[in-house]
Amino acid sequence: MLHDDLAYLSATELLRRFTARELSPVELLDALIDRIEALEPRINAVCDRRYAEARVEAAHAAERYLGKHGGPRPLEGLPVVAKEEHPMTGRSWTQGSLTLKDVVAEYDHPIIERIQAAGGIIHARVTTPEFCCAGFCHTTMWGTTRNPWNTDYSPGGSSGGTGAALAAGYAPLGTGSDIGGSIRIPSSLSGVVGYKPPFGRVPALPPYNLDQFCHDGPMARSVADVALIENVIAGPHPRDVVSLRNPPQIPAELDGVEGLRIAVCLALGDWPLAPEVEANTRRVAASLAAVGAIVDEVTLPWTRDEIFTAAQAHFAAIMGAGIAAIEAEHGDLLNDYTRAFATSMTSDLSYYEGLELEGHLYEPLGMLFEQYDALICPTIAADGLEADNPYIDGPMLVNGVDVKHHILMCMTLPFNLFSRCPVMAVPSGRAANGVPTGVQVVGRTYDDVTAFRVAAVVESSGVGFHDPSWRPAL
Repeated sequence: MLHDDLAYLSATELLRRFTARELSPVELLDALIDRIEALEPRINAVCDRRYAEARVEAAHAAERYLGKHGGPRPLEGLPVVAKEEHPMTGRSWTQGSLTLKDVVAEYDHPIIERIQAAGGIIHARVTTPEFCCAGFCHTTMWGTTRNPWNTDYSPGGSSGGTGAALAAGYAPLGTGSDIGGSIRIPSSLSGVVGYKPPFGRVPALPPYNLDQFCHDGPMARSVADVALIENVIAGPHPRDVVSLRNPPQIPAELDGVEGLRIAVCLALGDWPLAPEVEANTRRVAASLAAVGAIVDEVTLPWTRDEIFTAAQAHFAAIMGAGIAAIEAEHGDLLNDYTRAFATSMTSDLSYYEGLELEGHLYEPLGMLFEQYDALICPTIAADGLEADNPYIDGPMLVNGVDVKHHILMCMTLPFNLFSRCPVMAVPSGRAANGVPTGVQVVGRTYDDVTAFRVAAVVESSGVGFHDPSWRPAL
């Protein structure tokens, strides 16, 4: 059974029904497990089923709503899909790679620890590309994860399993991580909402907690639900030296945008855009102006080549170097795109020279934020990424322009360079092929709440899962 009536309820509505005893966490979990088993042959987002443990936890949650065990916690009884990259004690931690096929995690990621401590129930762990090194989602180990909106397309990556699972109604909440767009890309392509917190806001694990490009964060089907989980996972952690103290609490009721100055940048320099992406972004801009924001179209003096050059210098020293070491030892076991990543993430610039370039590129954005409260731009330039395509050879076209690398079919990478900026990914519409499009709401450094405020108004402008018509035809 698909249980559409329960599958697309928001987390905030589910908490209300649990509290009012109109719905049991056990009833919800059973319905979602039924749905997963009915749809997985087509979607293929789940790589680890945790049903037996989840049922015990759901029964415990039901008792808490009856006043036992200290009462309900912030996420009590809410099912959560967790990205397999996030280790969970005693469970597989393969990162989609045959080179790690026998690895079992010995500890929990801070996100996992906090979700469970808050009463969230992780009933399924979900797929990624190998080592999270791509913007699509298929592996030799797990096969191809497909976009519920159009199964000829990918839900995006690297948090593609989370995006697909949320869009398919497997859970109201999910976890993601983002080193080049890996929360925002699948949020856009799957038609859901995702948050790349500013660097240090959500704790991570060594060594990638020390990589300023890298962020862990929440995904859900609404801005309010993303806020719910963000408030649980943010804050300092003893495993993470860069984790920030005193995180802002995202209010349940967010102020509107009347009087806010919002910049809209369509091309981020010289990105080509699919016509539907441009049209949907302009619609979002008009909707913000209609409710009182001061909206100006702006340009930024960036080029794709400069952004990619700065990113290559960074990746060559950290993630690229790590994968290259694995490739040297286990090359035949790696996916073709993983080997290509190790080859392409090399640089003529030193790491130091890359940092110089990053600083140069940030300056015009920093100056823009002297005048504007937030920036709106597309999330993906293209109208989708094909399922199964490794994007190694051949032109990678966006509106007839070959952008040379599949990550440049997306527009997320600049905000990993400028990692202290919070970024919300919110749906903006759909393309002719049925694949959703999205916008990024970019805030000033460490101004989380304004990013959520603007995103909530974008969400209310007409698209997203709050609208019953916004559902994949499963």
